[in-house]
Parts: sequence; C-alpha cells; structure tokens
Amino acid sequence: MSISDLRKPEWLKIKLNTNEQYTGLKKMMREKKLHTVCEEARCPNIHECWAVRKTATFMILGSVCTRACRFCAVQTGLPSELDWEEPERVAESVEQMGLKHVVITAVARDDLKDGGAKVFAETVKAVRRRNPFCTIEVLPSDLNGEHDNLKILMDTRPDILNHNIETVKRLSPQVRARATYERSLEFLRRAKLMNATIPTKSSIMIGLGETKEEIMETMDDLRANNVEIMTIGQYLQPTKRHLKVQKYWSPEEFEELKNIALSKGFSHCEAGPLVRSSYHADEQVRAAKANA
Repeated sequence: MSISDLRKPEWLKIKLNTNEQYTGLKKMMREKKLHTVCEEARCPNIHECWAVRKTATFMILGSVCTRACRFCAVQTGLPSELDWEEPERVAESVEQMGLKHVVITAVARDDLKDGGAKVFAETVKAVRRRNPFCTIEVLPSDLNGEHDNLKILMDTRPDILNHNIETVKRLSPQVRARATYERSLEFLRRAKLMNATIPTKSSIMIGLGETKEEIMETMDDLRANNVEIMTIGQYLQPTKRHLKVQKYWSPEEFEELKNIALSKGFSHCEAGPLVRSSYHADEQVRAAKANA
C-alpha cells in the first residue's frame, strides 16, 4: 500500500454533535464577526468543544494568513485592515459564554511591523477587564522574531504563553513557511526570560515522517528552553493540496510519548490522535499547576 492509500484508523473517527450549544455558538460568532481556529483550521474536535464543552479558540487579526504552511488549512493571502474593535467583541463573547479559560490565537501578520502584537495585547486587556476571573492563554505566531513585539504581548501578563514548534527540526523547512525551528525555540526562551512566572507551552503534530528519536530530541530542545507544557497530536491532511500523512500513530504510541515527555520534566503533556494545541486547554493548565 502506498502512502497516498493510507486510510484513517478507527480511533480517528469523530462523533458529530450539532446541538443547540453548537448552533448557538456558531450564530454568536457570525453575529460578532469573529473567527475561530476551530473552523478555519478544520479542527477535528470542533463538535466536542462547541457542543459539549462550550469552549472555543478565538482567532484574531482576520482570517487571512500571510504564510502558506503546508499543513495548515487557514486561507493564505493579503490580509485586511486591522479591526481595532475586534478585541472588545472577543471580550464580550467570552463574557456571554461564561468561560473560565480562553485561548486567543491569530493568523501570522508578517505585513505588520509588530506582527499584530498590539491588537493581541489589546484583546488580552479587553478580555481581562470584562472577565477578571477567566484565565487567558495566548497562542501567537513568532511575531516576526522581534524582541519588542513579544514584549508588548508579555507585558499584558497572559496566564499561559503558547507557541507551537509544530514539527521536528529536520522537517521544519518543508512543513512551515517563514517560521523556523530555531526561531520558535528562541521565542519561547525569550518569553521565559521576560517573565519566569508565566508558564510556556508548545505543540507538535506527528505523522509527517518524523522518527521517535526526533520527537524525543524535540522534547529535549523544548525542555532546554524551559517549556513546561507540551501537546502531541496526529497530523491530518486538510486538503489534497497539503502534505500527505506518512503514518498514523496509535493511541498506545501516543501514551508512550506522553510518559517519555513527563519523564523529561514537563509538568504536563497531552498526547493523543485528536489532541490539538488548545484541546482541553483548561484542564492542561490545572494539571500543570498541580504538578508544578
């Protein structure tokens, strides 16, 4: 059987749920002209998160990304003008949903000198004003690798700084666009230097042709830069234009990787076929604090 003939195994079957919570949340997002990475990146967990857990990962700075990473389904092109009213709409939505933990991510905005850091910071501030008891996790791009851009965001003191390294070092050039493995490690290292009390987190997807040894090397690199939380999930090809899946890792293999990560000193590791960076993010934060 060729790689292109790989069929999804049983453990990747997704249960669809379009109850009132799902449709209500979708309606609210459209009314407030908000985007979610859940929809834009075709996340396999959208029905569980929206219909059952009533959680969402807000994607700010528009829906068009300046990068064309070969694993990602988010639209690539020339982004629209900045929407300075977006932060308040996100904050209102968090309030209406009654969230205790919110994840805020964004498309890469390489067209902006600050990489979108100022809008990111304003969104954190707006959410905190309206929702003082809600913990905030931010998941930015590398913000063009500029120290001052990251500082703008870190000065808002998010509860979690999440930045995804995405894949192992060898595969990074063919998987990611503009972003580099080394720049991501530097980004995470700088964040910790700016504020050692803010936990850092990163994620990789597997199934792109990496080896177990390379995954372990990535774990070591993240730990060497003081990353505390790690998530590991199965890469799923979003369209025929994107990279093909080279392997479907089994639930047992994911469990083994999780145990290896914990043995290397991560305070928490979420690993599984359907795990994504913000999957059960609220539980990840609680578990990490309990194990710190």
